Amino acid sequence: MQMLFQADIGKMSPDEVRSTFWMSADPVEPEIRGFAEDLFRAAVARQQEIDELIALNSKHWRIERMPAVDRNLLRMAIAEILAFKGTPFPIVINEALEIGRRYSAPESINFLNGVLDAVARGQIGK
Repeated sequence: MQMLFQADIGKMSPDEVRSTFWMSADPVEPEIRGFAEDLFRAAVARQQEIDELIALNSKHWRIERMPAVDRNLLRMAIAEILAFKGTPFPIVINEALEIGRRYSAPESINFLNGVLDAVARGQIGK
């Protein structure tokens, strides 16, 4: 989520984000870094599709008007829903909400949950 946030707010290319993010981040295990890179890559590659799903499932909210943390948290979770079919949707949603509780406003949690639940329900059977 932090890499997506950096790309979004900093108007940076994916390559710029990758080259600067890991220099400033705390050291992480290779497996965690690999998953973060894979998730970032999936979110960037499918951003248009992801943003369309967010717009379709967020009533009365334009994506550019959403708080940046919420927007990028949705992008991250939806990328995982779309690209990592082996991860059960409830786990993806729960993890996203835990991150949201840490970085988003308290009133964002219900919104995030609603959008992610709607997207996940739309993916069942695909």
